[in-house]
Amino acid sequence: MIKEISTLEELKSSTNVIRKSFITVAEELGLTVQNCPTNPAFLDESDLLNKKENNNISMYGLFDECNQIGFMALERPSPDSTVFYLERLAVLPEYRHKGYGRLLMDYAFEAVRKNSGEKISIGIINENVRLKSWYVDYGFKELEIKQYPHLPFDVCFLEKEV
Repeated sequence: MIKEISTLEELKSSTNVIRKSFITVAEELGLTVQNCPTNPAFLDESDLLNKKENNNISMYGLFDECNQIGFMALERPSPDSTVFYLERLAVLPEYRHKGYGRLLMDYAFEAVRKNSGEKISIGIINENVRLKSWYVDYGFKELEIKQYPHLPFDVCFLEKEV
């Protein structure tokens, strides 16, 4: 079941899901709170709360019975934008490779369509070859790769029409 995250307790649970999901890649790539403090593996629940309060963003949790096992957020940068940003797509490591990420993606595409959106855009760590492959296999097209001085990796921007 996928539902919108609305309570403080759900935000706390979502923060834990995000951290546990992103830490595996952070460890693989040698990311630490010192060299990459903005990585979701080091997310603080206040960061998620601030994002929800200050942006035009919807947050969703994926639940297996009562346990949250996944998360994603969709941001519409402006009320008239037809491009939505997918953020923090996360599935707990023990639930990966079982189709849950695809469930979240399908839900995201339906939500964007219902809100008159035309595309979903995402930025990922370019060096995460497995994840990049997953998005490309799902139909995303690579737009560009950018380097940012404050990040120890390149960012790959991908996009897909809904």
